[in-house]
Amino acid sequence: MRFHVHTHVDDLQASIAFYSKMFGAKPVRTESDYAKWHLEDPRLNFAISTRGSKPGVDHLGFQADTPEELAELKARAGAADAAVLDEGATTCCYAKSEKHWVTDPQGIAWEHFQTLGDIPVFSESKTMPSPAAQASACCAPRGKPVGIPVKAGSSCC
Repeated sequence: MRFHVHTHVDDLQASIAFYSKMFGAKPVRTESDYAKWHLEDPRLNFAISTRGSKPGVDHLGFQADTPEELAELKARAGAADAAVLDEGATTCCYAKSEKHWVTDPQGIAWEHFQTLGDIPVFSESKTMPSPAAQASACCAPRGKPVGIPVKAGSSCC
């Protein structure tokens, strides 16, 4: 299992340069509006995109390695009395996935997914998505983003 964080950025190239230096690794996928790192220590799927409404964390999640792990995540969400939005087989963020979403009591969206393969576009659809949908983040349920931009001078935990 791999922890997942998706963040909105204003300047993709500056953010790629920053995170590549911070992680000591180049992204495993780079597109005109998106970049993704798969780190091994810690196991992290970190994605950034320019598709959000404002800079900051969009959502958190877990990327399962197997269908069994994904089922376990879904069972845990149910045990936590979280409403589960089951998307099943879907496409977004340049990938085919099996996924579901849960929202914690503070309104933070959590994506649980297993990546099944790559696709050449941000999101495949049988019908053309609306301009608003095309501009949205990595397919997170609307109205449920984390939305916690880090501000200079803010106090720490």
